[in-house]
Amino acid sequence: MAVDVETSIEINCERSVVAAYASDPDNATEWYVNIKTVEWQTPRPVVVGSRIAFAAEFLGRRIAYTYEVRDLVADERFVMSTAEGPFPMQTTYTWQDVPGGGTRMTLRNAGEPSGFGKVAAPMMSTFMRRANQKDLARLKKVLEART
Repeated sequence: MAVDVETSIEINCERSVVAAYASDPDNATEWYVNIKTVEWQTPRPVVVGSRIAFAAEFLGRRIAYTYEVRDLVADERFVMSTAEGPFPMQTTYTWQDVPGGGTRMTLRNAGEPSGFGKVAAPMMSTFMRRANQKDLARLKKVLEART
């Protein structure tokens, strides 16, 4: 069973600010609740082909995976994917202007779980949506506090 979860939030910051911050893997541990470490496997800055290793905790389990950047359009879209671990997944960020000068950020995670993930897929979407909503709320708080 495939998992495809999309969440979004409005952030009272310019799109360029939100996109630059969110698409920098070095900021991930500050706004993602479950990501514990980030390790670059290719040189900075992030470009298509960059590889970044993450360690996270999800549903009480430690998960390590390496994302590869697949697409990057400044201030519009950032796409990473991994084929590793129990949950091969693609993560997509998109940014759009909203009235009043803010930004709508959308976070989408889609993939085909295997092993433990396949058994838990029906519940995984619910847990992932909740986690993504918390992450986006944390991102909003971090960025709005800076302006």
